Amino acid sequence: MTEETEFALEEAREGMQLTISHLEKEFQKIRAGKASPMMLEGVKIDYYGVMTPIEQTANISTPDARQIIVQPWDKSILGSLEKAILAANLGFNPKNEGEILRIVVPPLTEERRRDLVKKAKAEAENAKISIRNIRRTGNDTARQLKKDGTPEDEADKLESDIQKLTDEFTSNIDTLLDTKEKDIMTV
Repeated sequence: MTEETEFALEEAREGMQLTISHLEKEFQKIRAGKASPMMLEGVKIDYYGVMTPIEQTANISTPDARQIIVQPWDKSILGSLEKAILAANLGFNPKNEGEILRIVVPPLTEERRRDLVKKAKAEAENAKISIRNIRRTGNDTARQLKKDGTPEDEADKLESDIQKLTDEFTSNIDTLLDTKEKDIMTV
C-alpha cells in the first residue's frame, strides 16, 4: 500500500471509530430504568448569566438505582438547577431539599420504553448515515488517487478495504442497538 492509501484508510477508520464513540455516549443518555448521572448530561443552567452544563455547577451522584442527587457547589443556584432540570423535559420532577435536589427516577411504562427504543433506533440510523458518509469520502479519495497516478489495483484495494470497514462498523452499530434495546425493554 502506498502512503496515501494507508492514510486514507486510517482516516476512514478513525472517523468510523469516532462515530461509534458518539453513538455510545448518546445511548448512555437514553435511560433504561436505572438512575445515572449521564441522564442529566446536556442540561444547561443559567449560571450568573452564562449557560453552563449542569455537571460544571454541581456534584451529581446516584446513591441507588432509583434516585439521582444533585448537590450544587453554590447553594444559591439550587432554584435555577431545579428549573433547568424541569425545562430539559427529561420526565423528572426534582425535589428541592434545601441543600440538594433529589430526583426520583420513575419506573418506565411500556409506552415510554417503546419511545426510548425508537430514539435509540434513530441514533443508530444517524450513526449508520455518518459511517456511509465516511465511506463515500474514502471512495472519493480513492478515485482521486487513481486520477493522480496511483496504480488502479491499489485504489481498488483501498475502496474494498473501506467497504470492509463500513461493514464491520455497521455491524458494531447493530450489536450496540440490540444490546441497548434489550436493556430498555427489560423490566
